This record gives sequence, C-alpha cells and structure tokens, in this order.
Amino acid sequence: MYVRTSSLCGSNQFTARKQKDGAGAVSISSTSAAPLGRFRTKCSLFAAQRAKRNLMDLISDQDRGLRTQKDAVKRDAIVNAIEAMAAIGRSSITTGDSLSATWRLLWTTEKEQLFIIEKAGLLGTRAGEVLQVIDVKKGKLNNVITFPPDGVFFVRSDIDIDISSPQRVNFRFTSAVLRGSNWEIPLPPFGQGWFENVYMDGDIRVAKDIRGDYLVVDRAPFNWKE
Repeated sequence: MYVRTSSLCGSNQFTARKQKDGAGAVSISSTSAAPLGRFRTKCSLFAAQRAKRNLMDLISDQDRGLRTQKDAVKRDAIVNAIEAMAAIGRSSITTGDSLSATWRLLWTTEKEQLFIIEKAGLLGTRAGEVLQVIDVKKGKLNNVITFPPDGVFFVRSDIDIDISSPQRVNFRFTSAVLRGSNWEIPLPPFGQGWFENVYMDGDIRVAKDIRGDYLVVDRAPFNWKE
C-alpha cells in the first residue's frame, strides 16, 4: 500500500510502501523516481517559467509603469513578483556578453522616464520606444527615448562590470543629446550609479538600481544605433 508520494517539486521525490514481513512487522521502503540533480533542474525551470509568466501578466496592462504610479496595490504585487524572479536568479551571472543587446522597456518605477513618457504630448509629440542599449565589450550604455518620427533623447554612459558581484553594473553618465530631424542640442552629463540584473534569460531582464527603482525590459527585435 502506498504511504505517500512527494509533491511535484519537493526536496525529495520517492514512493513509499508499507510492507509486512513474516512476523507481521511493518517496514518502509522507498524507490528513487529520478536522479535528484535532474529533478531539481526541471523544478527550477518550472518555477522560473511560472514566476516569469506571473510578472508578465501583472505588467501587461500597466502602460510601462504609468498606471502603476496611482495603484499602490498593483505596484506591491509587481514588486513581489520581481523579488520572486530575483530569488530564482540569485546565483546566476548576468553581466556577461549576453547582456549586450538593445533592451526595450516593458515596465519601470523610474520617475524621470515615466515623466517624459507621460508629458511628451505637451511638446506636440509622443514617446515611442524606450530603450537601454548595452555593449559590454566596449563598456558602453545608452538610455534612449524615441519621439517618432525623427526625435530622440539619449544619455550616453560608460559602464564597468563590478568584479565583486555577478550581477552589478556600475555606470557613469558622460553626455546627453536631444536630437530632431535637423537639429541637435547637447546636454551635460549628470551623475553615476549602479544597477543589478537580478534576473536575465533569452527574453527578458529584470533590474534593481541604486535608488531602489525597478526595471523590466525585453530584447528588442532590432538594434538601435545613434
């Protein structure tokens, strides 16, 4: 008779049986259902997929974070989902070559970016793609906000991978440019800081920064160039 079977992703998966010997004594025997290492890997993948799906569902109707600013309950739910992703990704290295990409904003708490996105209409335009363009080998990062059809605001930065952390990237702003179809206004650099890529896979990246802001981006299907 089966006594119990472990849950799908429990720490030990085995099947236990009650057995009677000739004297009527009861003993318990167990059999391994799968190699533990392979089982844990499958469970980790399942947990990551579930947590990722939950996060993406939560941010799907939040207009890149604009709606979340006025909904504390929703913000807390999203932050909790991000922390769940961070727990899954805590042992991963997220500062390697795969960090190099054009990343497209899905959701953020960064007030400056959200202000520009929200108020672009006052300037007779609208915010298009909001991007983070990273080149690890060259040590470069561009934060970009486009204003279709021809406008763009971008901030250039130098980046430095923190060798003491598998997830932290230090950055220093070097210059900023507001550009139209036939004009350009240079702006002075203004600051430095760091962010940590707490989760990254082939599709998305989740980051937390020095100010406690959060960022969720996906890999854009294009490469942005100045």
